[in-house]
Amino acid sequence: MSELPRDTVMGADVAPEDGERVLAEFRADRTAYWRNHLILAVLGGVVAGAVLLAMGNPDPWVGPVAALLAIGVRAAYLASEALGASWRLTERRLIGPGGRVVPLRSLATSRPFFGDVQLITRGGEKHLMKYMADAHAVIAEIEKAKSSG
Repeated sequence: MSELPRDTVMGADVAPEDGERVLAEFRADRTAYWRNHLILAVLGGVVAGAVLLAMGNPDPWVGPVAALLAIGVRAAYLASEALGASWRLTERRLIGPGGRVVPLRSLATSRPFFGDVQLITRGGEKHLMKYMADAHAVIAEIEKAKSSG
């Protein structure tokens, strides 16, 4: 059986350059992943139930149940891909999944964003480090690398 070619939409893996040292690696956290999806399911359920109530539906309980099931199935289906994501911090740049590269000298802001870490470059590009176990610790590591480089 022939092997399928890698989808170009996902980008290519980027390796550290010669002499570039990896200072830290940030992997997606399973607990943060499921917590985020549980929050999304609860909020979706509340909205779905409220919409059904507003429409006069005699069974508004269906909305929260459907939201929980839909988001739960989606989360289970995408878990292996999302939890496989990792970001590597070197003294020069952040190397992310899908071929993302963020030079530290171009990084304007790194801040917490609903438990994740949002990176904004001076050029306005935005990247999201999803499902971090401790967003503040990740930001501290990035800032430390920026200041020493």
